[in-house]
Amino acid sequence: MLKSLFAFGVLGVLLIPVQSDQITVCVEDDNDLRVDCLIEPKPNKITSYEFSWSSGTKESLINTNVSGSSADPQFKDKSYVEELNPQFYRMTLTGFTEKLPHNTTYLCKISGVVASVNVEKEQLVPCSAVSVFLKNSWSWIVCLLLFFYHTHN
Repeated sequence: MLKSLFAFGVLGVLLIPVQSDQITVCVEDDNDLRVDCLIEPKPNKITSYEFSWSSGTKESLINTNVSGSSADPQFKDKSYVEELNPQFYRMTLTGFTEKLPHNTTYLCKISGVVASVNVEKEQLVPCSAVSVFLKNSWSWIVCLLLFFYHTHN
């Protein structure tokens, strides 16, 4: 009984942080940088977005649809944003993976809600389905392993 309580207690603790990240950064097969922003837009409002990065004290706007704002000239015609479903915006930046700063904070803002992630250049992962799944689901995998261990003992 005590063993069961412990195992399910661990499962419960591991399930708490299993919310998917609001922003993920990866490198596509063609070396384009991809930033996925998972901030749910507010219903019945026109959705605005901004994608940027900062290194040190300098922040550079990469792409936006906010009127009155414009992307940094170095990113002109180098990025595009697509809405993949109502809660998911993807920004792709072409030709910049070699020029990335060493330690970069990537930011996305959807209708005023900001998400950010700090990534070191060496830690950028490929955008393959397996690596994205493992990055966002490691705690689920641990939970399943604990569950199978518990049921077979």
